[in-house]
Amino acid sequence: MNAERELGIVNAVAAALNSSPDVRQALEATLSLVAEMLGLRTGWVWLMDQETHHFYAAAERELPPYLQERVRMAGRRRCWCIDDFRDGELTPTNIDVIECSRLEPAFHSKSAALAAGLRYHASIPLYFQDKPLGIMNLTGPEWRKLTPDELQLLSTIAYQVGIAIERARLAEDATRLARAEERTRLAREIHDTLAQGLTAIALNIEGAMHRMDKHPDQARERLTRALAMARENLEDARRSVLDLRGGTGLDGKPLAEALNGLARAFTSDTGVPATVKAGNVGSLPLRTEMELYRIAQEALTNVRKHAHAHSVEISLRRRGAALTLSVRDDGRGFVRATRTSTTDGGQGLIGMRERARLLGGQLRISSAPERGTAVIARIPIDSANSEKTDA
Repeated sequence: MNAERELGIVNAVAAALNSSPDVRQALEATLSLVAEMLGLRTGWVWLMDQETHHFYAAAERELPPYLQERVRMAGRRRCWCIDDFRDGELTPTNIDVIECSRLEPAFHSKSAALAAGLRYHASIPLYFQDKPLGIMNLTGPEWRKLTPDELQLLSTIAYQVGIAIERARLAEDATRLARAEERTRLAREIHDTLAQGLTAIALNIEGAMHRMDKHPDQARERLTRALAMARENLEDARRSVLDLRGGTGLDGKPLAEALNGLARAFTSDTGVPATVKAGNVGSLPLRTEMELYRIAQEALTNVRKHAHAHSVEISLRRRGAALTLSVRDDGRGFVRATRTSTTDGGQGLIGMRERARLLGGQLRISSAPERGTAVIARIPIDSANSEKTDA
């Protein structure tokens, strides 16, 4: 491969990585470019969740039928490449199918044809500086190993991919830091507001005590005022503590970012790709985010247990006078009557409906046999803004 062609490939990949802020879209575009320019066919990218260290399928291209069985691509399945990557020993290399724990079983069963003739795949580690990020895998026609020059080119591309992934992570961290700073500011404001309220209550009680004997009506008026202020401050405190409370599952993250983490964990555990499409919904109260996050979590639990799905899409958008969260799968679906009992699935749906109701909204379930299921929570914007909207 001449230097001019290599440079063209590198520049095309750089443009693809910079064209989209969404990591999955950028990775899929990169896989397509590399596969086409190197005459390859199939590719997939594993990324390692930096918090749990579990691997999840972040992007894929034309997987053979055998690997389209999602259990084959579950992130916690033992894998020679992942084991070596964890040990810091994986280098750009060709992996014989006999060494691949995901493809090797196909060649000892009647499923060999489903492997589509794959014989080797190249595994390329992804790093940002010394920070491990994941693995890019590419493969071509049946007997073709990638050449040393091609492996070196993929190493250069992997370096670019690592920078793009880290850039996206830093953007998420910046959003999280801004959110933490805003929460700190709110905490200071809450403290100052409560201090002022308690001072006013104390002054009213003190004034009432001085008037107790000679002016009981005035004393009663001041005590009534103090009682009203105490109740108002107590309600403000309860609402503020709820908005700033930790341990909700969000871990200080904005809802969209938390949903992405939830989707990654689901994909890692099940092998079923879960994507998140989140529009700009503005700033929401923590209680609203918490309940919507729990609805998405319960919906994914139901998908895991019952759906036998091949893909899941989580959508969060603000349209008109409503905030909408939906979780859709392409699984086997169900007849509505089968989910109205007090079974685990039924209780899960009841819980999701109660959470939507707490926010002044409603939850709708749409499903039919072999046509998948959609769980849709719709929350009025006014309800979402009834608390401190910058929490």
